[in-house]
Amino acid sequence: MAGDIAVLLGPTLPVAEARTHLDALYLPPAEQGSVFRAVLDHRPAAIAIVDGAFAQRPAVRHKEILWAMSQGVEMHGAASMGALRAAELAPCGMIGHGLIYRWYRRIPLADDEEVAVGMTPPELGSAPLGEALVNMRLTLRRAARRGILAPLTRAALERLARQQGFLDRSYPATIAAARAAGIAPAEIDAFEEWLPGNAVDAKRADTIALLRHLATAPRTPLPRLPFELTEAWAADLEAAGQWDDYLAFPA
Repeated sequence: MAGDIAVLLGPTLPVAEARTHLDALYLPPAEQGSVFRAVLDHRPAAIAIVDGAFAQRPAVRHKEILWAMSQGVEMHGAASMGALRAAELAPCGMIGHGLIYRWYRRIPLADDEEVAVGMTPPELGSAPLGEALVNMRLTLRRAARRGILAPLTRAALERLARQQGFLDRSYPATIAAARAAGIAPAEIDAFEEWLPGNAVDAKRADTIALLRHLATAPRTPLPRLPFELTEAWAADLEAAGQWDDYLAFPA
């Protein structure tokens, strides 16, 4: 299946590392219009969404993912924006992968901010500027299981991490906030020493698992699903200058 796949990837995994798992076309994080443009320009057999814009630019629309599937394109998602959209569109045929996807499927009202991470512009590689809350919560729970943190200290650190905006959220910022609040100094010191080499990165793990799956899984041609254009998505296409492309795309 490799070679006819487009992957929309950003801060979760460097593209150079991603290529060691899957030979594919790597595109910047998904935003409104990205999936439509990928189908238009590259005609891939499958598209995998990992990362996506959601604050600085409009997020990728559910409707364009449904349109891609109506064209017979396999849509996969994991780790970040991809896990969110896959959880929301699983009943329509989008294929989700990994722990984070399964968590969003089980908890429909789970906060999108769990996977949000600030990133540099695509021109600078979409590098991460902080840490995802979901990774931090899993790391803190691992530290508690290993006896590094008492349950109350773990809960306090998790609250501090959640209080930070996603653009500022990081382990150093959370540790500094805990020290400023005078929370269990000896435990915080032990946690800081333990953290390197022990932090959980579920987003990275889910992404690698998705790429490895796509590298080996056979592709079954999908039937073209029925698709109904909505006024909202038509307005998006018009605003992006893509309406004529939509009309010209082979039915």
